[in-house]
Amino acid sequence: MDYDFTSCTLCPRECGADRTQGTGFCGGGIAVKAAKAYLHMWEEPCLSGTRGAGTVFFSGCNLKCLYCQNHRISADNFGTEISEDRLAEIFLELQEQGAHCIDLVSPTHFVPQIISALDKAKSRLTVPVVYNSGGYEKVETLRMLEGYIDVYLPDLKYIDSSASEKYSGAADYFQYASEAISEMCRQTGKCRFNDEGIMQKGVIVRHMILPGLRKDSAAIMEWLAHDLPRDSFKLSLMSQYTPCYKSSGFKEINRRLSTFEYEFVLDKAVSLGLDGYMQDKSSADSGFTPDFDLTGII
Repeated sequence: MDYDFTSCTLCPRECGADRTQGTGFCGGGIAVKAAKAYLHMWEEPCLSGTRGAGTVFFSGCNLKCLYCQNHRISADNFGTEISEDRLAEIFLELQEQGAHCIDLVSPTHFVPQIISALDKAKSRLTVPVVYNSGGYEKVETLRMLEGYIDVYLPDLKYIDSSASEKYSGAADYFQYASEAISEMCRQTGKCRFNDEGIMQKGVIVRHMILPGLRKDSAAIMEWLAHDLPRDSFKLSLMSQYTPCYKSSGFKEINRRLSTFEYEFVLDKAVSLGLDGYMQDKSSADSGFTPDFDLTGII
């Protein structure tokens, strides 16, 4: 796909970087960079199924979350550059290994290259393609993906702009994420599943509850319940927050989530009739973070 990488505006940062000569705010250059591709068993059940989601972890990110469990690839930019042809091969290799879907993790800054790779693979690709992002997206970029993405899996991290600025470096996070998620729902329509229970179309909105932000989490539940078509999305409510990376510098988030905080948000979601996946609080464990070792990439 043709895109002018000499002045990149793919994401809300609109940093205008010349990615043919260097990297943007996200860390992305002109070539795709990725750190791992494998069958991942720890996505939502309707994506991982019994055989795993065929997950590609891209290097770099347009958010700067202080608590990022994947900081080795998101912030430190670990990975290796690959061609669009190789990316297309990876999609097909994962499918051949039995993947229920192709799961693109942190793909925003490589959207044009991903579209080109999907064009190369689409005649042989028969499983759904999942766009798994931090939610900080431009509607214009998402519209480039219409017809390519079957399932969107965005985070919805915050409503409070002071929190999103402090912990992720994006005061305008909710402004963009709310518009982006609405666009995702428009593109995919009603949620659809196959006979194995694997999602074929739709949106799963992830929200990880952060320590000290239970009221913001409750406000997010309200927004989901009142501003999105109920049949177009599932909620994935996550309790797995584990202090890591730079969270040690912020006392209020340098701790595990309390049972009270978790149940406060869970009760809100249930009272609003939100449907989806509610993660058990005991699942907070750094062991869910993969080893980024270039498996499946080279």
